[in-house]
Amino acid sequence: MFSGDHIMQTHSSRISGFHNLPMADRLAKLVDISGLTPDAAEHLANTGNLEAAIADSMIENAIGTMNIPLGVATNMIVDGRDVLIPMATEESSVVAAVCNAARQCRDSGGFVTSMSGSLMIAQIQLTQVPDPEFARLRILEQKAQIQQVCDDTDPVLLKHGGGFRDLEVRVLNEARGGAMVVTHLIVDTRDAMGANAVNSMAEAVAPLIAQWTGGRPYLRILSNLADRRLARARATWTLDAIGGEAVRDGIISAYEFAHIDPYRAATHNKGIMNGVSAVVLASGNDTRAVEAGAHAYAARSGQYRSLTHFEVDRDGNLVGTIEMPLAVGLVGGATKSHPTAQVVLDILGVDSADQLARVFAAVGLAQNFSALKALATTGIQKGHMALHAKNIAVMAGAVGAEIEAVARELIARGKVRVDIAEECLQQMRA
Repeated sequence: MFSGDHIMQTHSSRISGFHNLPMADRLAKLVDISGLTPDAAEHLANTGNLEAAIADSMIENAIGTMNIPLGVATNMIVDGRDVLIPMATEESSVVAAVCNAARQCRDSGGFVTSMSGSLMIAQIQLTQVPDPEFARLRILEQKAQIQQVCDDTDPVLLKHGGGFRDLEVRVLNEARGGAMVVTHLIVDTRDAMGANAVNSMAEAVAPLIAQWTGGRPYLRILSNLADRRLARARATWTLDAIGGEAVRDGIISAYEFAHIDPYRAATHNKGIMNGVSAVVLASGNDTRAVEAGAHAYAARSGQYRSLTHFEVDRDGNLVGTIEMPLAVGLVGGATKSHPTAQVVLDILGVDSADQLARVFAAVGLAQNFSALKALATTGIQKGHMALHAKNIAVMAGAVGAEIEAVARELIARGKVRVDIAEECLQQMRA
């Protein structure tokens, strides 16, 4: 769409005052420097359903938006409630996978979920402590004062039933410069993801810890390994629903491969996050925080393993479970500032961060089931490429009804490639 001879960038990337320019002027400056075509500039200027002023307030040096398709997964029952799942993703098979998995366990009740709580951890790193074990006890003795400081830091959180809950102090002896004393503030963040709240508390407490111990505080920040904020989901798939014992046993074999081999587990868990990250993004939550926590949790045993488990119940059915950290919120950040995120939350019909995280966990389990079933039966590529055929048709230049027609022809030929799509398109237009 925007192809053409581009002018090679010859200007310096050092642009003084760039961040102070209005968004439109920033874009004009970028066009001048990079030699973008007028069509490309016009495309970037169109921010879609996100007002330019909002986009400009969300990130530094905004020049446009990157629109991702938003789809809806159907068939989901979560804790006895029918839920439509908005998902933002560019990968064609993700939404269909959740729909199919949910349909195949509807008759057995769908997904049952639970949550361990809404606790987050803030870490305060202390170095140059001459007597680390002694310092550890001195910090623990000050729990009441630490609680007071934390709760005074965020009275709004306290008003909503959150606040400081517990204190942990660890001595890490493996550091090159001597032992580190690491204090964990355990904070209930309620319906907020909580990063800002716990970071502020860590900043407030750090000088006191330094005073009590004589150590030097360095990092004061939350941990994204939110292992006190675990979302869990389970579901049952009957043999009739999934196609018999051979399919069930193939799924279990594929799961066991991921459980024992980190090379397989990486792709296995990536598939889980295909679903989880898509709905996390759609809701305006932090995909990077969720993904970091999930992968760290998968390695908690010392070996990177599957986030899901699959077994056979007493009746011979396939049963699956998932447990993963899900630090997400309904207040603050893009969940409040992005209008599409607000619409997504309305569609989900959730009224607490707890409920939101549980839905996300159910989506992850559904996504994983579909991926394992595809691997154990037709293979992942057949279904994926069938859905990808429309993307290839568009890349070849198909428009309108041509997209569906070219996609069908690609699938029929069993060759989902751009050159084949271009050939099909030429024949249709001849």
